[in-house]
Amino acid sequence: MGRTVLVVDDYARFRAQARVLLASAGFDVVGEAEDAITALAAARNLRPQIVLLDIQLPDGNGFEVARALLEEHDPPVVVLISSRDASDYGTQLERSGVHGFISKADLSARTLSALL
Repeated sequence: MGRTVLVVDDYARFRAQARVLLASAGFDVVGEAEDAITALAAARNLRPQIVLLDIQLPDGNGFEVARALLEEHDPPVVVLISSRDASDYGTQLERSGVHGFISKADLSARTLSALL
């Protein structure tokens, strides 16, 4: 079994694509969430090793969710994703405490593995 992943994004199509892409490379996608509240609940219930977390969510943002997840006992590795470039977020990414950032256009099992 590969590393467990929770995919958080408000677009079902992107979540489905990420699931297929990651699963085909040996990651075990244990769940999906479409918003901040669902993401926090899913992460607490499923205990994934990795949370692939969109920054723009309908009820909050990935930075807030990441902060909450990283305060948990034995937190997951959090990787932020966005359709925007990293430079659009300035120093927020560096200050967020997450493991890294991947542009949605660059998401692949290879880029995620390299980041981990």
